[in-house]
Amino acid sequence: MTHPPPARHGLAARIALTRGRVAVDVGLRAEPGEIIGILGPNGGGKTSAVLALAGVLPLESGHVRVGGEEWEVPGRTRLVPEARHVGLMLADPLLFPNLSALDNVAYGPRSRGRARVAARERAKTELASVGLTDHAAMKPRQLSSGQAARVALARALATDPLLLLLDEPLAALDPETRARTRSDLAARLTAYGGMVVLVTHDPLDALTLADRLVFIEDGRVTQAGSPAEILREPRTPYVGTVVGLNLYAAQGDSRGHVAMEDGGALVTTDASEGRVWATVPPSAVALHRHAPEGSPRNNWRLRITDVTLQGQSARVGLSGEIIMTAEVTLASVTALGLLVGDEVWASVKATEVRTYPR
Repeated sequence: MTHPPPARHGLAARIALTRGRVAVDVGLRAEPGEIIGILGPNGGGKTSAVLALAGVLPLESGHVRVGGEEWEVPGRTRLVPEARHVGLMLADPLLFPNLSALDNVAYGPRSRGRARVAARERAKTELASVGLTDHAAMKPRQLSSGQAARVALARALATDPLLLLLDEPLAALDPETRARTRSDLAARLTAYGGMVVLVTHDPLDALTLADRLVFIEDGRVTQAGSPAEILREPRTPYVGTVVGLNLYAAQGDSRGHVAMEDGGALVTTDASEGRVWATVPPSAVALHRHAPEGSPRNNWRLRITDVTLQGQSARVGLSGEIIMTAEVTLASVTALGLLVGDEVWASVKATEVRTYPR
């Protein structure tokens, strides 16, 4: 298996452009061998950033430098997409229907000037790396969705790009196929020496594949860090939702009283004063049909807004004095008879409420 040409430097980019109603201004950095996961709500600028790196969208200001080369500085330099050492994979594999898997993968090296025999040999190597040697002669209609995604990945890597851009590469797959393909993707990316920018809506994709996460909301980077850092201290409501925590902007005092800016209050044993973020794990929220007795210091009468099953558990949306999500077992859903529109008591122990400075 071949590897990308050695890079003296990684990716350094500031992407500033306007697309539709969103003004994007984000900075991205990556070292060779590093996988950057980009997450954010729809319309926030994630895909615009990727298309700008690929050269499909021009910058209004900023820069794109990869491997010590200047790819774009408005008014001075702009490499067209085909001149950039980049591979691109989208949610739709976009395979050529009339070509075999082998020739789909060989198309990249051929388009960059390699002879047909050399391009096909390179394609065979790349198909082997994603476990599809026995499928080389098949046309796209003969492949499963997961196999087609792996062919698309092989095609993106067959030109040995310095920068690999993956925009929702697993979004079109069913859950079982997605899990298998995610594992295959992780294995192949481990052997890839270039830089990867992965756009995804799936927290599991980001947390299992990426070395560093970047959240883009309304065209701006709102939080960046390692998966462990993000999980430990989310800093926007959207990030809190992605990592599965109830997150509140609040004011704390030395006695452990937390007043939330959107209304409501919490009591914690983890006191931080001043402007804080307060988190409550959904698994720490207990639901009751009657007012609870005993140790919980946080109790609310709330209305059920939604119930979503996830394997052997359920996430229950709650609103009222406070908005939160509870995670309970399916047995609890049945025993309590939890239905949308019902009122229930929710309780959280003070020891389960964590705060940290904003």
